Amino acid sequence: MSANRYLFTSESVSMGHPDKVADQISDAILDHCLAADPKSRVACETMVTTDLAVVSGEITTKADLSRAVVDRLVRDAIREIGYVDPSIGFAADTCQVQCHLHKQSPDIAAGVDTGGAGDQGMMFGFACDETHTFMPLPIYLAHRLVENHARLRRSGQLPFVRPDAKSQVTVEYNEDDSFHRIHTLVFSTQHDDSAVVDQGGRKTFSDAARDEILDKLIVPTLQAENKKLVKDRSQIELIPPGGAPRRHDDEVIYCHINPTGIFLEGGPHGDCGLTGRKIIVDTYGGRGRHGGGAFSGKDPTKVDRSAAYMGRYIAKNVVAAGLASQCEVQLSYAIGYPDPLNIWVSTFGTAARGLRDVDIAHLIREHFKLTPLGIIETLDLRRPIYRESARHGHFGRELSAFSWEKTDIAAALRRAVERAA
Repeated sequence: MSANRYLFTSESVSMGHPDKVADQISDAILDHCLAADPKSRVACETMVTTDLAVVSGEITTKADLSRAVVDRLVRDAIREIGYVDPSIGFAADTCQVQCHLHKQSPDIAAGVDTGGAGDQGMMFGFACDETHTFMPLPIYLAHRLVENHARLRRSGQLPFVRPDAKSQVTVEYNEDDSFHRIHTLVFSTQHDDSAVVDQGGRKTFSDAARDEILDKLIVPTLQAENKKLVKDRSQIELIPPGGAPRRHDDEVIYCHINPTGIFLEGGPHGDCGLTGRKIIVDTYGGRGRHGGGAFSGKDPTKVDRSAAYMGRYIAKNVVAAGLASQCEVQLSYAIGYPDPLNIWVSTFGTAARGLRDVDIAHLIREHFKLTPLGIIETLDLRRPIYRESARHGHFGRELSAFSWEKTDIAAALRRAVERAA
C-alpha cells in the first residue's frame, strides 16, 4: 500500500445476530403499538439468550399488550428471522418469553405532551457521494453482504448457513479521499454440520462451503454495486484460517471466510443479545459521528431516533443538491423543549465554491422543520415501519417506508444557493 493511501473499515451484522434479534423484537412491539395507536409512547428493551427472550420497558398505548399478544409478537419475530430449530438452543416455538412492561413516566410525558423533545442529547446525520445511496462504501457493502446472506439462506441457495452472521469491509482510499480499491473482506456465518469436514482430526468449515459463499454471495454483491469493485473471482485471495496473504499487489482483495475455522454455535445461544447495542452498525459504520443514543424500540417522540433520521435526511439532501460531496449534521435537544439547541454542519472542506458550512446551516434552518413534532410530520414517523429498519441498516436503503432517504428538498436547496449567488 502506498504511503499516501489509507484504510477504513466498517462492519455489519445479520438479522440473526443476537443484538439484531433483540432490536427486531423491540421494533415489532413498537410497530404493533403504532398500528393500533399512532400516538403510542414506546421505550421497549429486549434481551435474548439461550431459550429465553425478555421484553421490558415503558409503554403507554391503546394497543393490546396482554401477555398473550406480547408472547405472539416475540415468537413471530423470532420465527420470521429464521430461528425455528430447537436443537440450536433458541427457537420461536420453544423459548421462554418473559414480559415486564409498564407505562411511561409521567415526568417524561409532561414535557413531550407539549411538543417538547422526549430526552436531551445530540444526534448526527451523515451523507457522502461514494455510493448511489449517498452512504460510505464500507458500511454500504457490509450491509449488502448480510442482507444477501439472508436472501440466499431463505431461498435455499446457501442451505448450510444459519441466521447469525457478520461482515466486515476494509476500503483503501487515496490521499484525496477517493476510492482506490477494496482491500479486505471478512465474512463469518453460523452453519450446520453439513458444511463441516474433518482435517487431521479437527472439525472445520469446508473449503467447498467457502467457495460457495465466495461465488454466490461475495462476488455478486460487490459487482451489483459496481462491476469495477471486483473484476472476477481471480482477483480475490481466499485466506485460510491461521494463514497469511501470498499475493501483495494493488489488484488483490484479501478475503477471510469463517476465519476461526468453525461457527456451529451461534445466535442467542452463542451470545446474549440486547436492544440498542449495534449503534455504529445501525448508522455509518464509524465514518460519521454518533450521539450515543440507540434507535430500536423507541417511538418517534424520542429524538434519539427521530432526530437522527432527520439528520440523515438533511445531510443526504445537502449532498444530493451538490452543495458538498460530504456532509455531517449535528442537532441537539433539551428534554421538554421543542427547538434544537444547535445546528452544526461540517462538509470536511468539500462545500461547493463560495459556500461555507455556516451558510449551509442557515439553509437547513430555513428549509427543515426541526422540532420533534416537525420532524414527525415531515418524515411521517407515526407509522408501523420500524421492524424493517432494525436489520441491514437504518440508512442507505431506498425503501418506500424510509422517508428519511428521500431527496425531495435538494432542488429547493440548489435554488436557494443560486438566488443568493
